[in-house]
Amino acid sequence: MSKPSIPQGTRDFNASTVQKRQFIFQTIRYVFETYGFQPLETPAMENVETLMGKYGEEGDKLIFKILNNGLDNPQKKASIQEGFDKVLAGKNSTAITERALRYDLTIPFARYVAMNHGQLTFPFKRYQIQPVWRADRPQKGRYREFYQCDADVVGSDSLLNEVDLIAVYIKAFEQLKLPVEIKINNRKILLGLAQVCGGEDKLIDLTIAIDKLDKIGWEKVKEELNNKGFNDAQQQLVERYLNISGTNTEKINALANLLGENENGKKGIEELNYVLSYHQSTGMDQHLVADFTLARGLNYYTGLIFEVKAIDAQMGSIGGGGRYNDLTSLFGVPNIPGVGISFGVDRIYDVMEEKNLFPTSVDHTTQVLFFNLGEAEAQVAYGQMMTLRAKKIACEMYPEKSKFDKQFKYAEKKGIPNIVIIGTEEVNKQECTIKNLATGKQINLPFKDLLTYPF
Repeated sequence: MSKPSIPQGTRDFNASTVQKRQFIFQTIRYVFETYGFQPLETPAMENVETLMGKYGEEGDKLIFKILNNGLDNPQKKASIQEGFDKVLAGKNSTAITERALRYDLTIPFARYVAMNHGQLTFPFKRYQIQPVWRADRPQKGRYREFYQCDADVVGSDSLLNEVDLIAVYIKAFEQLKLPVEIKINNRKILLGLAQVCGGEDKLIDLTIAIDKLDKIGWEKVKEELNNKGFNDAQQQLVERYLNISGTNTEKINALANLLGENENGKKGIEELNYVLSYHQSTGMDQHLVADFTLARGLNYYTGLIFEVKAIDAQMGSIGGGGRYNDLTSLFGVPNIPGVGISFGVDRIYDVMEEKNLFPTSVDHTTQVLFFNLGEAEAQVAYGQMMTLRAKKIACEMYPEKSKFDKQFKYAEKKGIPNIVIIGTEEVNKQECTIKNLATGKQINLPFKDLLTYPF
């Protein structure tokens, strides 16, 4: 029998890891709900046509498709075999796969809004915390199965939504005690740059190339632009654009000079200034960095875009999002504007673990272990344990009568801070012995006072 294993890019989570992840989820969920967002869940799989063509050529390659079931049915098996033959001949075939695992939470959300827009109250604010799947090459901080936490507002053009979503980011990371900077740019600025470089049709090639800048460097980006038909003058213009530096104000002024009177560029700068000025009054602007190298390669973004980086951490982005003003039109329902952000929980976890930012109490579930000293004693101890559980104090009892040493070691290995001993003598006296394993402090306490003891 072969050694058991799990698919590459996936992970098992032990109790400590799950508890730390739940701490992140609960913190983000609390902030979402404080800002008026309501929960939503969508299926793990979507129809292939729902996902394909929504993430650009690069993204489409990373979608996990699900092989059609029915191989036990001779007629269906023949159909699937015919589908394989078509694929081998270079043709697409729905006989092989009609469904796929969701790539992100945004497209399924857009599909949900398109299907239910007649029953929704707009602006519709939802948050979603669920796993997604990507056929990416696994590496540090990049997995094939991972969680996203999204918050989106649809049905409103107001830039106050962008202002508020930035505040959600900042408040959530403050609660997690994780210092971050939020990079901000605008796809209208990138569109303006594409137009100045020769035409709107260059936008997708331009954003895909710029989005790789951190990974492959300027020379490789230049090579890619050259292959996509950008001439020397256009490449020099892009290089000047990417080299803009200074304070936010200095960068925006330099950008305005570079793009001149281009209308999309001017509109993008205006929206950027709006958000920055709002957060100057809240004091949150100290976390915001105008970064014109930010492109967000997904094609559906149309306005302001964001990316979150942890300060002093060797990790890629831990969050991102932006404005997507016509996403539902992909599903036949036009003119519903939207904007959203996403938290990369797995990367956030890795950074917090690296920086030792989790509270020490986060992985302590059981607070009290009741020793098992025999059937009669255990019945009395069980009754006392249930009174503590009713007070929402996490307790458990050792299941077998065992030596003290074995039960002590169990408590120590599980990190249980308190033990309660109820033996024959304690039953007769209607009291228990309580010991704190961290301090070594031990006291005898009447049963009637157990509920008020500060475990």
